[in-house]
Amino acid sequence: MPTNKEKIVAMNQRFLLVRRPQGVPSPEDFELVDAPVPSASEGEFIVRNVFVSLDPAMRGWLDDTPSYMPPVPLGTAVRASAVGRVVESRHPDFPVGAWVSGLTAIEEYSRIGTGGFTRLIDVEAVPSPSNYLSVLGAVGLTAYFGVVDVLAPKPGQTLLVSGAAGAVGSLVGQIGKILGCRTIGIAGGSEKVQRLEERYGYDVAIDYRGKDRAALEAAIQAAAPNGVDCVFENVGGDILDAALSSLRDGATVALCGLISEYNSAEKIGARNIWQLIVHRATMRGFLVSDFLPRFGEGMQAMAAWLQDGRLRFDEHVDHGIENALPAFLRLFEGTNQGKMILQLSDADEATRVRG
Repeated sequence: MPTNKEKIVAMNQRFLLVRRPQGVPSPEDFELVDAPVPSASEGEFIVRNVFVSLDPAMRGWLDDTPSYMPPVPLGTAVRASAVGRVVESRHPDFPVGAWVSGLTAIEEYSRIGTGGFTRLIDVEAVPSPSNYLSVLGAVGLTAYFGVVDVLAPKPGQTLLVSGAAGAVGSLVGQIGKILGCRTIGIAGGSEKVQRLEERYGYDVAIDYRGKDRAALEAAIQAAAPNGVDCVFENVGGDILDAALSSLRDGATVALCGLISEYNSAEKIGARNIWQLIVHRATMRGFLVSDFLPRFGEGMQAMAAWLQDGRLRFDEHVDHGIENALPAFLRLFEGTNQGKMILQLSDADEATRVRG
């Protein structure tokens, strides 16, 4: 009969933030330490994290500046979404052995209290538990609600996506196609451009490398001579300004991310917002948490499209907590091939209750 606690003999390796990064994060900003595995109090449970999501937005959490999430306190493990397994529980809804996903940290074991975003997941329904950090997690839901609700495109409209080969952007283009859009994707490098067209079904792919703002504008306008109706923005900078120069009247811009500026000391922002006035367009920033009450709806739709073979997704999994920083920096170097995930422990081992 299952107990409420496993026999845990390991130490808890934790990836701590010890200094605020200045520009690109460096090894001196972090420390990998061993600590005792925490114990659960009444109403709490302990999760052994198996997969951790590495996302561009985490860079903003490392700064001591106001944002939609509080800064990661110095001396604590870096906040991250994770998938793992309950190894100790004093909470009736989260028994030992259950798989969960939620917002925890880059550490092998996390203590979870009541409330928050942690939820039970069915690992038998997916090829890998990591899928709950990609297509069926915040990434997939960001793409789903960003397109379906924020942009709400009509069939036949043109959708432009920056960062189109990324974890979110690759799904945005495919959802746009499902909804009847013509899709244009912007990515960096010939390999990613080829993947946009051949794997993710973009109608047109644009390589931003070697192009200034004027060249980007020309490329977008060649692909959409009548302008674009919808923009899903992940990058910012010159790419956003070029997109704003290519709007149709009444266009909508969904502002999801500005990865080009996350490591910059000086934030430039959009310099071409006059075009919003010219084209009576709308720009809306959004967070996936805005749609928390409807996550079930989004996951059901994404799962159905997956089952029908209408969605493709990729995951880039690096291994070992000691590789947390180089894996995170892949996001800004553009060397990841799919959703960036760090595997902390063996998934098969984590399914065995010891004791």
